[in-house]
This record gives sequence, structure tokens and C-alpha cells, in this order.
Amino acid sequence: MPIWYVPYRRNPFFTGQEDILTRLRTALTVNKTAALTQQMIPQAISGLGGIGKTQIALEYAYRYGQEYQAVLWAQADSREALVLSYSKVASLLHLSEKDATDKSVVVEAVKQWLATHNHWLLILDNADEIEIVDDFLPEVAPGHVLLTTRAQAHGPLAQGLAVQEMEPAEGALLLLRRAKVLAGDAILEQVPGADQKAALELAKELGGLPLALDQAGAYIEETGCGIEGYRQRYQQQQTTLLKRRGKPVTDHPEPVATTWLLSFTKVEEVNRAAADLLRFFSFLSPEAIPIDLLIEGASNLGKLLKRTATNPQRLDEVLSILYSYSLIRRDVTTKALYIHRLVQAVLKDEMSARTQRRWAKRAVRAVNQAFPELEYENWLVCQQFIPHVLACAALIERWEIALPEAAQLFNKAGDYLKVSAQYEQAEPLYQSALTINEQRMLSSVHPDTAQSLFNLAALYQAQGKYDQAEPLLRRALAIYERVLQFQHPNIATSLNALAILYQNQGKYDQAEPLYQRALAIRERVLGPEHPDTAQSLHNLAWLYQAQGKYEQAEPLYQRALAIFEEVLGPNHPNAIVVRQNYADLMQKLQGGK
Repeated sequence: MPIWYVPYRRNPFFTGQEDILTRLRTALTVNKTAALTQQMIPQAISGLGGIGKTQIALEYAYRYGQEYQAVLWAQADSREALVLSYSKVASLLHLSEKDATDKSVVVEAVKQWLATHNHWLLILDNADEIEIVDDFLPEVAPGHVLLTTRAQAHGPLAQGLAVQEMEPAEGALLLLRRAKVLAGDAILEQVPGADQKAALELAKELGGLPLALDQAGAYIEETGCGIEGYRQRYQQQQTTLLKRRGKPVTDHPEPVATTWLLSFTKVEEVNRAAADLLRFFSFLSPEAIPIDLLIEGASNLGKLLKRTATNPQRLDEVLSILYSYSLIRRDVTTKALYIHRLVQAVLKDEMSARTQRRWAKRAVRAVNQAFPELEYENWLVCQQFIPHVLACAALIERWEIALPEAAQLFNKAGDYLKVSAQYEQAEPLYQSALTINEQRMLSSVHPDTAQSLFNLAALYQAQGKYDQAEPLLRRALAIYERVLQFQHPNIATSLNALAILYQNQGKYDQAEPLYQRALAIRERVLGPEHPDTAQSLHNLAWLYQAQGKYEQAEPLYQRALAIFEEVLGPNHPNAIVVRQNYADLMQKLQGGK
């Protein structure tokens, strides 16, 4: 009879994870005929607490256990736990050293047995302190070793297999099976439409986390509230339900919230800056956090993070601590960081309202400071920041944050969304910036208010909504003319925008003096070779061309093109537009001759 020591029953609700199981099977059996002295590389199932690592190891043991002469299980969350587990294993193997007072003798006896036997599977569960494990394995291990760990880095000890969140369909299937709504061998399509839709939505809201899905299913079974009923309760009492674990439970007694809070407590004991970094991440979008957001915005995140983020070595150390608990993960291709949305919810729930408000303000200031300059080459980076801007928008609304940095952030993000034609997303940001500036200044006559008016008007103008744009532009121009010097560049910008609006409406006589006044201001204040001056030259030439005044337009196009090519380069979008318009003009001139 094979030796069997697995302390848990097989999970009847185990769902999915076939890819991980297949990869494990391949890795552990690639050298199935290995000699007794062949060293087999241990496999490490890694991931966030609650991601289902233990359940995958358990399923592997039950699915393939009959192929081994011995299947052994050891708790590896501490050195003491490993010693205790090895003592049980020694008794099971009937080793003569099993009753030794000196437990190191027992451990060595088990190691010797492992080194001199093959066709065994040893599962070391919760091996989060990966360096401890090495002391409990023989130098040559001809059997199969499988670890479960939160650590993402395993060094030479093991080959890692990272477990990701479940896809919505897979998560919905687990939820329905655990709630006893669906039999274990049934498929999702057999569920009535309403329950199927509710289960898919709830799986998304729970972030595809198996433990959270299991908790939800247990609650539904115990209370009979139904899938949609639980979803409604979850939306109202998210963290309360994340703290509740159904009974009876043997394989994972702690609920989601407790599991993560224990990890967070350990992180704070090891490194306070790492704990602060996790707090900061809890106020951003959970996905694709650019590392530059942290580095560039660090001066707004308190003394600890400011010192840490500006020192590459300290930052690496802090990130490695969070990696070791899988509280964050990193995409090796994009180098972006990720945090689970439920981790965010649990961490924020543990903060007082005052602390949450402080971190919300810090997040807004940091994202504002780190938001890239609106240059063509930065567009991709700007897009990566948009989810975090939207997260800040929710914070600003939730905590009524009327900071100047909040309005600045909305204007910056709105500018990017406008130039990239994402108009629907830009409009609420511009409107929020205007509201904040009007509230903050307690006056409608302020340059910041004028800038917000101008931005919103420019957005409407880009969409052809001239009736909505014109009063905003006129109001912005009036404020600038009242509070700024007569030759200020912002006045020229407003004049130029209003002229474009009139030209688009065919009101050429109203547009021309505005273009000319804007050009005069820019030439005098910014200089004859400035790109904004070139823009005014181009716009005036464009107006003359529309009126058929080709000879007046030609020298203006030539000057504008020369400036853009010299200052911005021949491949800049502005240079390309002017070159095309100039070419059209020359065709018309040649056709007229």
C-alpha cells in the first residue's frame, strides 16, 4: 500500500486551474525515469493569499497520488511547523529516530529517507519564507517536491508557477458550484440567464479570487440569499463580507480580509516604507501602476516614501518585500505594478476616515505631479495614467478634495484625452476642474477659472459644438483681459481659439482681426520663431486660403512651415499639417495660373 499523509480531504468544488495542473504535471514528470541519484527541481506554486495555491497542490496530490509510493504533506509556514510536520512523517515512515528528543535528528532522518528513495511526492504548504525550506531538503532529492508560497522569487531552490486570478466564466462556475446552485459536473450554460449574469458580474467584482468566491458561495448556501442577493449585500457591505468565513472550514480557516491583514502586519513590522507604499497603491487603479508614478510623485507621499522612491536600492528593497507576500506583482514586459482590488478594499477599511483622506490627498498630488507633459512622444505614457486619474476623480468626489492639484490633474488629463479624440472621457474631467476652481477661488474672475473655461470650450469646439463653446470662450477671454497684462500669451490663445470657432462657422470677417491680434501678441511676447507664433501664422494663412486670398496666404504658410520644421522637426504632426495645407495652396495657385 502507498504511504499517504495529506491532512485535507479533496475539495469537491475545485474548479478550473487546468493550465497550472498541466504545467505542474509536465514539469514533475519530464524526467520520470530518473535514476535514484537524479536531482529533480522543486516546483513552487506562488501567488497572493487566497489565490488557491493550497487547493491546486491538494488537487494534484489526489489526481496523481496513485502514481507515487509515498505522498507526504508538511506545513512550512515556519521552521517550527516544518519540524513538527517532519516528526509526523517520521512516525508514518516508521523511522527509528522518530522519538528522538533532539528534533534535528528526526529532520535528518526524514531527509535521509527522501535521499534514498524515489517515487515520492512531498508538498510543503505555505512556504512563504522560502529560505527556510532548503534546510529541510536533502542535497539530492530523487522524488518530487511541490511548494506553495506567496514569495515570487525562489532563487535556485525552485521553479516558479504563478497563479493568476480566475477569468469571470471560471470564477462564476466555482461560485455556483460552492453555493450548490450547480452540480459539480454541470456547466455554466445550464444555469438560468439571470443567475448566470449575476454570477459573472459577482466573479468580476470579487476579482476572480478563489477564496473570496468560496466565501461568497458558502454565505449563499448558508443564508439562501441567492446570487443577486449576495451581490447587492456585497456592494453595500463589501469589507464586512470579506471578513466572514463560512463554517465548517478545515483547509483555509481564515477569511480573505484576515489573510491579507496578517500579511500586512508582517510587512509593517519588517519595513514601514513598504507598508506606506501598499497604502498608496490602495488609492490608485489596481492595474498597471507605472513605476514612474511612484518615483516622480514621491515628494507628495510622506517622508518615508520620499526617501525610498528617490533611492533605487531602497525602492528595490521595499518592492521585494511586497513581492515576497505577493501583495503586488510586476509585469516583466511593461514593468507595471498590480495590486488586487480586494486588497485595496481591505487595507482602506482598516484606516480611519482621517487617514483615508490624508492618503487620498497624497494620491491626487502624486498623480498630478507625475502626469507626463503633453508631448506627442508621451502619449502612450499619458494613456497609462488615465485609469489612475479616474481613480483620483472618485477620491476627489468621495472626500470633497478641492485642491489646486486636483484641478490641475483634471486639466492635464483632459488635454491628453482631447488631443487623442477621447472626448467623452475628457468632458467630465474638464467640468470637474472648472467646478473645483470656482469653489476654490470663491470667485468666477480668476486665471485658473478662465483656463478651465477655455479647456471645456476647446473640447466642445473640437466636437463641432460651437454654440456651447462660444460663450465659454468669450467668458474666458473677458477674465484674461481683466486680470492679466494686455499682451499676455493666454489672451492670444483665447483670441486664436475664438477666431477658429468663427472661421469654422464661416464668419471670416469676425475671425480675421482676432487672428491678427493673436499673432501680434505672440510675435512680441514669445518671439518670431516660437511654435505658437507659427501656429498663428498658419491659422491666418488658412483663413486667407478659405477666402481665396492665396497670395496673402503663401508667405504665412512658408514662415510657419520653416519654424515648425526647425524647432519641432519635419515629422512633427504640426509640420505635417502645415506642409499639406501649403501643398494644397500651391496647387490652387498653379491651377489659377
